[in-house]
Amino acid sequence: MVTDPIGDMLAQIRNAGAVHKSTLVLPYSKLRYAVATALVKYGYIESVAKKGKKVVKTMEIGLLYTTEGKHRISGAERLSKPSRRMYFATTDIKPIRHGYGTLVLSTPMGILSGNEARKNKVGGEALFKIW
Repeated sequence: MVTDPIGDMLAQIRNAGAVHKSTLVLPYSKLRYAVATALVKYGYIESVAKKGKKVVKTMEIGLLYTTEGKHRISGAERLSKPSRRMYFATTDIKPIRHGYGTLVLSTPMGILSGNEARKNKVGGEALFKIW
């Protein structure tokens, strides 16, 4: 049983990218799907699609590589864990890796990047940093 589904999803995406897989199949949940669509929006993965019906739902993630063949995600760090939640106010949100990374937050407006959250003046739970 997985106690941290987002951390597990990030680890599986990084591991699949390290061995140059083109797609990855993960169990479906609304939160995982929202995070995956945010990663598509920010350009870290290529695509995400729901597969299956009722109880046996999965999601298929298409991984993205650079022209040199390197995985688009070079690193990710889980901030808020099941044992310790981290919340950021609008004023606490800073650029990640001098603007080359993205902070992903769970806000009342949905899953947003740090830049979008700052623009909309909304804080929330900091899920992870990705670069």
